[in-house]
Amino acid sequence: MVGNDPDTTGGVTGDAFDGRAYARDLTPAPGVYRMYAADDSLLYVGKAASLKKRVASYFTKALPTRTALMVSQIARMDVTVTRTPAEALLLENQLIKSLRPRYNVLLRDDKSYPFVVLTREAWPRIAFHRGPRSLPGRYFGPYPSVLAVRETLNLMQKIFRLRSCEDSVFRNRSRPCLQHQIGRCSAPCVGLVQARDYADTVRQASMFLDGRSDDLTAELTTAMEQASERLDFEDAARLRDLVSSIRKLQSRQYVDGSAADLDVLAVAMKGAQACVLLLMFRDGRNLGTRSFFPKTNGEDSAEEVLGAFVSQYYAEQPPPREIVLDRDIPEREMIEEALGLSAGRKVQIKTSVRGERAGYLDLVRRNAEMALATELGSNAAQRARAEALREMLGLDELPQRVECFDISHTMGEATVASCVVFDADGPVRGQYRRYNIEGIEPGDDYAAMHQALERRFRRAVEARLEGEGGAEASGDEAESGRARAGILPDVLLIDGGAGQVAQAQAVLADLGVSGVMIVGVAKGEARRAGDETLLLPDGRELHPGAASPGLQFVQQVRDEAHRFAITGHRGRRQKARTTSKLEDIPGIGPRRRANLLRHFGGLGGLKSAGIEEIARVEGINAALAERIYASLHGIDTQQGLP
Repeated sequence: MVGNDPDTTGGVTGDAFDGRAYARDLTPAPGVYRMYAADDSLLYVGKAASLKKRVASYFTKALPTRTALMVSQIARMDVTVTRTPAEALLLENQLIKSLRPRYNVLLRDDKSYPFVVLTREAWPRIAFHRGPRSLPGRYFGPYPSVLAVRETLNLMQKIFRLRSCEDSVFRNRSRPCLQHQIGRCSAPCVGLVQARDYADTVRQASMFLDGRSDDLTAELTTAMEQASERLDFEDAARLRDLVSSIRKLQSRQYVDGSAADLDVLAVAMKGAQACVLLLMFRDGRNLGTRSFFPKTNGEDSAEEVLGAFVSQYYAEQPPPREIVLDRDIPEREMIEEALGLSAGRKVQIKTSVRGERAGYLDLVRRNAEMALATELGSNAAQRARAEALREMLGLDELPQRVECFDISHTMGEATVASCVVFDADGPVRGQYRRYNIEGIEPGDDYAAMHQALERRFRRAVEARLEGEGGAEASGDEAESGRARAGILPDVLLIDGGAGQVAQAQAVLADLGVSGVMIVGVAKGEARRAGDETLLLPDGRELHPGAASPGLQFVQQVRDEAHRFAITGHRGRRQKARTTSKLEDIPGIGPRRRANLLRHFGGLGGLKSAGIEEIARVEGINAALAERIYASLHGIDTQQGLP
């Protein structure tokens, strides 16, 4: 909790904020600082183990672009001193949630977490709970999914036989229900279990849900031995069966041979979109995964996003004993200390693990990539980005058809142009087209783009003329194909700079095509996603930045065109070479190729194998296995395996 009497210090106000002077007078104590703009809007909330050092760092060293922009807008600052870093962590989270500062990473999760509740009454019941925790009792969780809660409840009823019925049902029973008959309830409703024994079972269930199953089995073993000594063999057999059930569960689901209280976290990012995936283990039981999609500002690094998530999530939810991250985060030691103080026990944050934990980390990393891809492809998100594109380009209506052209070749060999089609709901894959480029100087991207565009729009013009002239189609399918060919895009994206855009303008002018907005997508100097420049027909250049949903739409279409072009180019090149795909992978010679094909019985078997299995082949190490897997599945190794 935040201290009862935190010291709040007002900041210096004025147009020219002297950050160095302000920092010199600050205390080295832990606390929270707030940055305000000239219009008194809140820019940022941060925590610090030492307010003096942390605030001074904004004004005494070079800063990333986004942070420098934020600092340039500071008109005043406030700080709140807390007694411990843990209090600073809690206060920071409270302020971020209530005030939603402009530059903070915000954890957006509108769904309430599911819990297991053990009610506080004469005959406690165990049940699923979601929403405000107003019901008296103990709440265990949160769990990553409703399924995890259901599985836990099923397990608890089998082992401890606690009631799960509503109070209205419990008070009006005259005979045991079906749950008692199948051995899942001890029937306290009709007095088949004594209050003392039931209360003891409730205490044992609490120990199990708290992750203290080792203590519980030791206690039950002692009780079993005592029952045997007093010749109460029926009670001893019951306790024996209970210990056996718990130990079977432990042996089946332990991690590294010991009861694990563990969370595994990984972050995936694409432009300004981020996904944090959480895999939970409690008492060695895998409770499943949950995906979170924090709001970022476009220039936040993956480390910053993950650090903000850990701070905000565990400020509200009880942390496990061990948190495994796929990368290091800023102020890891301070967060670790703060979580330990709030939990009342040691909490470890690890970024370097081996063995089974490394396997779980790899699993979480891949699932984060897939969850992010799914989120980016959702219809709701797609329409929001399409609307942002309309606003960015100044269109009167939402673009109903966006086409993008890209060129792919290897030093001029097997040149292929791609055309992908998107509408407001996403890709229209049935209307994708590829063009094999012939008769040009190898490597001439301008000529390749000109040829592809000329073929695409000449066909559109001809299809329109045929439609106006009433030419007869050879059937419904032919007429449908001609109609699609005659449809013009609202926006034509060209992957390239001014030269490629000039080719598009020339083609459309020669063919008399109007009403199509041409937009060039030029990569930034560092070729980093989010740095693209959009070239408009009137000569303007737009630099939307990675946080722009409109640019994210453009990136999605451009990346799909790039993928489609590369796939076509590789297929064409493969036909020309009539050799194994393995020849394209650096480090694969005749002997290794023969070993791989012999081991898996052909290329099909190799493609269906995982990285670990490929690495078992003679002469193939882990790094080479990753390259083989990436190449066979069309994965960009620079962006990481999914």
